[in-house]
Amino acid sequence: MSPSLVTLNAPEASIVLEHDPDRGVLWRHCGTRVRPGDLPSLAECRGPASFAPDDDLSTALAPAAGMGWFGPATVELRASSGAAKLFAPTRFEVEEADDRIEVRSFDDVSSICHALTIRVIDGGAFGFSARITSFGEDPVVLASLASIQVPLNASSDSIVSWRGRHNAELKECREAMPEHRWERVTRRGISGHGGPPGAYVLDTDTGWHRGLVHAVQLAWSGDSEIAVERDDEGFWHLSAQATLAPGELVLSKGATFTAPEAFLAISTRGRNGAMAQQHAAVRSLTQWPGGAMKPRPVHLNSWEACYFAHDANRIARLAQAGADIGIERFVLDDGWFKGRRHDRAGLGDWETDPETYPDGLGPLASQVRKMGMEFGLWVEPEMINTDSDLYRAHPEWALAADGRKRPTARNQLVLDMRREDVRDHLFAQLDAILSETPISYLKWDHNRDHAPSGGAGQTRGSYDLFGRLRSAHPDVEIEGCAGGGGRSDAGLAPFVHRFWTSDNIDAVARVGMQRGFLAFLPPELMGSHVGASPAHATGRSQAMGFRAAIACMGHLGVELDPEALAEGDRMELARWIGFYKQWRHLLHRTRVDLGQGTDDLLWQARGTAREKLLFCVRTSPPQDRRPQPLRLPFASLGEAWKVRLLDIGEQAGHGMTRADLFTRMGKEAVEFSGSWLAESGLPMPLQKAESVAIFHLEEAA
Repeated sequence: MSPSLVTLNAPEASIVLEHDPDRGVLWRHCGTRVRPGDLPSLAECRGPASFAPDDDLSTALAPAAGMGWFGPATVELRASSGAAKLFAPTRFEVEEADDRIEVRSFDDVSSICHALTIRVIDGGAFGFSARITSFGEDPVVLASLASIQVPLNASSDSIVSWRGRHNAELKECREAMPEHRWERVTRRGISGHGGPPGAYVLDTDTGWHRGLVHAVQLAWSGDSEIAVERDDEGFWHLSAQATLAPGELVLSKGATFTAPEAFLAISTRGRNGAMAQQHAAVRSLTQWPGGAMKPRPVHLNSWEACYFAHDANRIARLAQAGADIGIERFVLDDGWFKGRRHDRAGLGDWETDPETYPDGLGPLASQVRKMGMEFGLWVEPEMINTDSDLYRAHPEWALAADGRKRPTARNQLVLDMRREDVRDHLFAQLDAILSETPISYLKWDHNRDHAPSGGAGQTRGSYDLFGRLRSAHPDVEIEGCAGGGGRSDAGLAPFVHRFWTSDNIDAVARVGMQRGFLAFLPPELMGSHVGASPAHATGRSQAMGFRAAIACMGHLGVELDPEALAEGDRMELARWIGFYKQWRHLLHRTRVDLGQGTDDLLWQARGTAREKLLFCVRTSPPQDRRPQPLRLPFASLGEAWKVRLLDIGEQAGHGMTRADLFTRMGKEAVEFSGSWLAESGLPMPLQKAESVAIFHLEEAA
């Protein structure tokens, strides 16, 4: 029986495998879309090589580590004694459909079947889902299982990834392709402040708008490993996997383990093309109440307005001040429950504080709803203070290492989400809160790393609790938060409807963070608030117009007391809330394009093929006397565009004299050809440091 080709096509890309009855299932192509035709087999193409195995191995879909393959292992096994156990499949089954393929690889010695399903996701990305099944009598320890392992072109040039810490999330890092192995590893029990587990691999001369990109994102909220390793034949392997603790997963006969899905975007349209595919993949996971996303309501969150200093009358005044400027959802943050006057006590005791709210939260929620707003509530279910009734009753419910000190962070421990009794208790508490009070939104926080670790089981336990609560209360939206952006990833996307990007609301700091967020997650999930000036996290002061314009690029909220603002700032904030409501239909669930102009100007466009908002952001003073025109590659898709200058978010007063064109563009649309905007550029107004110029572009009829 001769080798056969297996092909799976997405709009921009193709995966081509060769099924050789003697050699297994082998990689032929993972890149831009191709038509394989009548290809010669790999056996015909690959001659002998020096210092190589006599039987050529090629690059298998599930390489047999330990049998002449010296690259990264797809599967690592241990016997129950702890000894290494090889996975070297010899039997293969392939199933093909229009939108997916499944390859099952059987190893009759280790009694393990590895199955990999690759599917095409609406929007163009590939979804990789791997699972392991044991069919032997002896238990087998699964040490690791890659969700995805694919070959990369020899022309690959660089890796883009993100790192971060609390209040400094999503710092972009660009590195050359490695000569040996590159890894992005997290060991904190959550995906971390560097954002989702993922990376972009750029081909030579790839930029925002053109060039080949492979972008991988693992749908997982726990410890992970993303790796790029060079092969001695001149190309690289890209892999992603959830980390398993030693001995954590033991497979008995008939047991199956499924790894988290990985999304692979392959685009010839640069980083923006890959980003669009990643957004579509995440959007396919999001489960909106009622089945569809409603316009994302403007938030007012109580945290930076009052911190722990709760008073029922003060909170009601805060909510009313929000309603007066157009707020649509009021969220009561930390400090509402029993014993919670600071962060040293109360976590675990999810009952309303009888002193602050003697009649419970019902009266406040009813007041808020009468003001025309939804009512939301902050919770941190996976955590516990040692000064709490729950800890005194169940100290064994906290993650701990036998005979070791229990290290706290933010004065709290982590509950062991692997335990069913812990999850049952938390569900009962949260279910009671949501059943007794008209709450439409939960801000679900998680304010520390895991030490000691609960392994992958901790993450899966948290998913179980999220899932049970969503099933019981499908109309309640949930925000994922972890000390800011410490757990924002596709793994949580089926359970949440928003991620808190960072506790740092400084608008200059948010520019880079929000661009990093958009690399993998769509803008309607990006919580972005107008904070106080000076910013609580940095001490820097910025104009209300600049703060509001930056916040409008995500899901808008307010993190201050509107009543405490000067009248001018309060009116300005209300005006920007109105702006957001007018244009949010273009900001969310639409295409995002990022780019960079001259003189450090950053831009992003949002919208449909025919209508867009363009945000042009300057954080530092210009160095050039006059701004250069801004080239907009997306504009080439239209014959002509009508362009209007909607606003410039900047410091009021001491205005800059701008060309007459921009006075006219503020009153009426000016028409430009698409080719002019794409190749010559949009004329730009002078901008101060810390300013955002916002244009509306509509394709001319």
